[in-house]
Amino acid sequence: MIGTMLRTAATGVALIAWSVPAWATPTNDLLNALGVPQIVDIMREEGVEYGETLATDMVPSGVTAGWIATVDRIYDEDRMLATVQEVFAKEFGDADTAPLLDFFGSQTGQQIVSLELSARNAMREDEIEDAARAAFLDLEGTDSAPLAAITDFVETNDLIEANLVGALNANYMFYLGLVDGGALNMSEADILTEVWSAEEETRADTREWVFAFLLMAYRPLEDGVVEDYTELSRTEAGRALNRALFAGFNKMYDDISYALGMAVARQMKVQEL
Repeated sequence: MIGTMLRTAATGVALIAWSVPAWATPTNDLLNALGVPQIVDIMREEGVEYGETLATDMVPSGVTAGWIATVDRIYDEDRMLATVQEVFAKEFGDADTAPLLDFFGSQTGQQIVSLELSARNAMREDEIEDAARAAFLDLEGTDSAPLAAITDFVETNDLIEANLVGALNANYMFYLGLVDGGALNMSEADILTEVWSAEEETRADTREWVFAFLLMAYRPLEDGVVEDYTELSRTEAGRALNRALFAGFNKMYDDISYALGMAVARQMKVQEL
């Protein structure tokens, strides 16, 4: 599940010089078992790549050394992880970590985490992502047992809607950064209209990506493992995990999106001078 957290690169951590020490806590132990530090590292790499695309599309001076340095500061890995840890702990509350640590600390649980990380990293390559999407589209509408298991998992964890909301919120924060930075003159209603105009397209793309990712990631698992994972997701602890993970990554991406918007706005303002 961790690999399906917001793939939108245009999002995450305001330029504030703070960090939270990675103390050993039950929730941090759980995040470590889930491979969150590794997924944050992959998300940082995705973000740095996205920063170059963003500069090409929106920054008047293009990809300069200064812009690369700015993007590198925005995608500060320690700060990204600290944000997820802090928000996750708050949202997870007093839910029981024991059944989750038992599952993800097991050989099967660690195999799931490893497969998710490998798939997330692999899908950074356009050719692999395209192939994974094509494989899902070939299965869609069939009576495929693996697809049925993945569908139940996706619906149980509300992965499409949760990712969609996160992506739209991140896009809102990016526009807000552009406005607050003086690059755009838009009201809140204008921003919301612009963001929600892409809802249908974003939903379809999110659905396709999530299914493509999970089908590729979980293909090596033995029969019944995805079903067991789905059952865990239905428990109180599983629901708390899902809720807290999305809260943590959404906050991380919202902060980054706003910071990117502000950074682009500054570059636009400099160009005008």
